[in-house]
Amino acid sequence: MDRKIIGRKEKVTLPELGLNLVWAKVDTGAYTSSIHAENLEVIDVDGKRVLRFLPLLPGHKSFAGEVVTFEHFREKKVKNSFGHAEVRYLIETTFELAGETYSAEFTLSDRSSMRNAILLGRKILRNRFLVDVCKVNLARQYRKN
Repeated sequence: MDRKIIGRKEKVTLPELGLNLVWAKVDTGAYTSSIHAENLEVIDVDGKRVLRFLPLLPGHKSFAGEVVTFEHFREKKVKNSFGHAEVRYLIETTFELAGETYSAEFTLSDRSSMRNAILLGRKILRNRFLVDVCKVNLARQYRKN
């Protein structure tokens, strides 16, 4: 399998969330990937439970101000960076990195105190990428545009 080399920080696109080329931290120590989300709420729409939230922080240069909804979501217990277990919502969505589109799971969490609104964990990276921790934005060489 041909793996692409990426750096410790990369620009990713999440089309279903309206996010284009947003910086993400590549974290080989984290298993699960995560996206900053605010105003999370589960609501009833036409008899179906849907998850509604605002991706990214107001003031972030990629913030579109658009609320997104997902019909398919679940809750997952995750250990945060401090080792404490917490329950987070988990969605499956597509992301674009290094000229390819992939489907992956992301948990939604408050990353407002973190430097990057998106974190890419081992589950997404496995069998797809090699990480050069000395470099950033290596994926740009693979982008088609």
